[in-house]
Amino acid sequence: MHTNALINETSPYLLQHAHNPVNWYPWNEEALQKAKTENKLLLISVGYSACHWCHVMEHESFENEEVASIMNEHFICIKVDREERPDVDKIYMEAVQMLTGRGGWPLNCFALPDGRPVWGGTYFQKQQWLQVLNQLAELNKNGKEKLQQQADALMQGIQQLEMPLADNTDAPDIYKAIQNSSKRFDTKFGGFGEAPKFPMPVSLNLIHQIGSLQNDSELLSFLYLTLDHMASGGIYDQVGGGFARYSVDERWFAPHFEKMLYDNAQLISLYSNAYKTSRNELYKRIVDETIQFVEQELTAPEGIFYSALDADSEGEEGEFYIWKYLELKEVIGDDEHFFSYFNIKENGNWEMGKNILHGEISRNQYAELHQLDCEIFETQIDAALDKLYDVRKNRIRPELDDKALTSWNALMIKGLCDTYQALGEEKHLHMAEKAMQYLIKQVKQDDGHLLRTSKNGISKIDAFLDDYAFMIEALISLYEVTFNEFYLNEAQKLAHYTIDNFYNSTAQVFYYTSKSGEQLIARKTDVQDNVIPSSVGAMANNLIRLHQLYHLPEFEEIANVLIQKMYKLAAEHPTYYAQWALLTHLQNERQEMVITGEQAIHYRTELQKQLRPGVVYAGSVDATSELEILKDRYKEGVTLIYKCRNKTCELPVESPRNL
Repeated sequence: MHTNALINETSPYLLQHAHNPVNWYPWNEEALQKAKTENKLLLISVGYSACHWCHVMEHESFENEEVASIMNEHFICIKVDREERPDVDKIYMEAVQMLTGRGGWPLNCFALPDGRPVWGGTYFQKQQWLQVLNQLAELNKNGKEKLQQQADALMQGIQQLEMPLADNTDAPDIYKAIQNSSKRFDTKFGGFGEAPKFPMPVSLNLIHQIGSLQNDSELLSFLYLTLDHMASGGIYDQVGGGFARYSVDERWFAPHFEKMLYDNAQLISLYSNAYKTSRNELYKRIVDETIQFVEQELTAPEGIFYSALDADSEGEEGEFYIWKYLELKEVIGDDEHFFSYFNIKENGNWEMGKNILHGEISRNQYAELHQLDCEIFETQIDAALDKLYDVRKNRIRPELDDKALTSWNALMIKGLCDTYQALGEEKHLHMAEKAMQYLIKQVKQDDGHLLRTSKNGISKIDAFLDDYAFMIEALISLYEVTFNEFYLNEAQKLAHYTIDNFYNSTAQVFYYTSKSGEQLIARKTDVQDNVIPSSVGAMANNLIRLHQLYHLPEFEEIANVLIQKMYKLAAEHPTYYAQWALLTHLQNERQEMVITGEQAIHYRTELQKQLRPGVVYAGSVDATSELEILKDRYKEGVTLIYKCRNKTCELPVESPRNL
C-alpha cells in the first residue's frame, strides 16, 4: 500500500488521500520550497471530505498508477482541505473563476513555484486530466514565458481589493431594494433562482427581518413558503432530521446528500426566529429534529461539533438515505397516506428505482386536503418514520468529518442561543455553553489569538477572520441569553485583538488573514454573503453591538465606515450582500433592551420570545454590574425594563406587557 506525506495530518479529507500513489504534500513550506528547488509547477488540489465529485476524481485519477506517475514526475502535488485552509482556497478559486467563469470542488489549480496560478479547473475525467497534465508539463519545459505572462495577468485580478471605495451617497432604501430584487424569488417553491437551489439562510434572514420590521405580509409569506417547502422536501432528512447542502432541482426534491454543520446551524437560527413570528409548530418540529440530528451525529464527547457527514456511503451518493418501494412496504405496511404524502412510487421517484422521501405540501395541508385529523396523521407519520430510522441504523453510514472548526462551532452556538430564545429549552443552552467552554479553554491561546481547527484534543492552524467574527457573535449571543458578563468581556477582548491583527486602518478594511499569519501571494477580504455569512459583515455587526453595550465610539466608527462603503452593493444586490443590507436598514432602528432587578431573567425570557430586529439585550439581577449600559439602572425592590436608542432611554416600565 502506498503512503504519502498526508498520513501525518488530522484532516479527514487529507487522510482520505494518504494512501494514493500520488506523492501528495500538505500545504507547507517544505512542499513550496521543493517546487522551487526542482523547478516544477505546483499542482494545488482543493476539496473537502463530504464532496461527492472529489471522491469521484480521486477514484478515477488519483488512485490510478499511470496518472499518479505523471503527476509525481512533473509536479509537486499539494492537497488542501478547503475547510482548514480557506485562505488558500480563496486565492486559487478566484484564479479558476477568472480562467473558466465558474468554480467548485474539486478545485485543481496549477501554479508557478512561487505560488502564482497559471491554469486550473474543477472536476476532470481521467483522459481529460491526463491531457491537462501532459500539456502543463510541456509548457513548463518549453513555454515558461507563456506561463509567466499568464501568471502576471491572473495576479492583477487576484490582488485587486474587494472592498469598494467609500462614496458619499446617502443610505439607500433597502426595503425598496428588496422589493426591486423580488424577481429572484421563486414564488412557487420558495428560495432564490433556479436549480441548483441552496437554502441561503443569510438572505432569508434579511427577508424575515425586513418583512417583520415593515409588517410586509408578502415578504413574510415568501419566507414561510420557502421554509415550508424545504421542511417538507427531500433536502430535509425526513427520517433523521437535518438539512443537506443543496437541492439539485428547483423543488427541494433531490438533495446533494452531504450534511454540513454550517447549514444546519444557520437553519436552526432561521427556523427558530420564524417560529417567533409565526408560532408555526412545523418550525418548532424542524428545529427540535435538526438539533437532535446534530446532537446524535455531529457532537463530540467534549461538546464541540464535528464538521460534516459525507454524501456517499457504499460508494454511492445518497445510498444511506434512499428507499426501495418493497423495502418501505415491508417496514411500513399498507399505509396508503404515508406512500401518498411522501410521493413514493413503485418504480422509484428518483434514480435507479429508488425513492427519496419528500412531501410537496406540509403534513397539515395534506391532512386537511384528505379530511384527516391533523394530530392523528402527524402521529402516524412520526411512528412510521421512527420504524424507518431503526432500519436505517443498520445501514453502512456515511463517513464523518470529525474535525471541529471554530467558525462553524460558533455558528452552531449562536443557533442554539436563538433556539433557546424561541423555545426556552434549557438543554439547548447547556449544549451552547458546553461547546463555548471548550473553545475558550482549547482554541483560545494565552496571547488572545484563536486556532481554527480541533480534533482529538489538539487545536492547530491560526484562525481566520470568520473564526474571530463568528466567535464574537456567539459570545454576544450567549451573554444575551444568560446575562453572564464573562461572555461579553471575552467578546470585547477578541474584538480588540481582531482590530489589531486583521484591520487595515489606511484601507479601512478587515482582511481575511491576520497580519501575523502566513503571507500568501495575495491578502484577501471577504465581503459577499454566500452560504456562509461574510466575515467582514459579521464583524461590522459585532462592533456595533459591542458599542451599544460598552459605548465604544471607535468600534462604531469602524463599522459605520464599512457599512457606508457597501451602500451601493447592498442597494443593487441586497440578497447577495444580505448582512450589509440589514446593517444599512438597521442604522436608525437599533435599540437596547435593558432589564434590571430580581425578575430580570424572567422578563428577558418573555421579551426574547418575540422577534425584535436590531435589539440587543443587557441586564442584571443586582447592582454589581459595571457594564456601561447598566450603570445607575438598578433600583432596589423592583424590576425595570428600559428601552433605549442612541444612548437615550425611555422611562422604565415594570412589566414586558407595558412595553
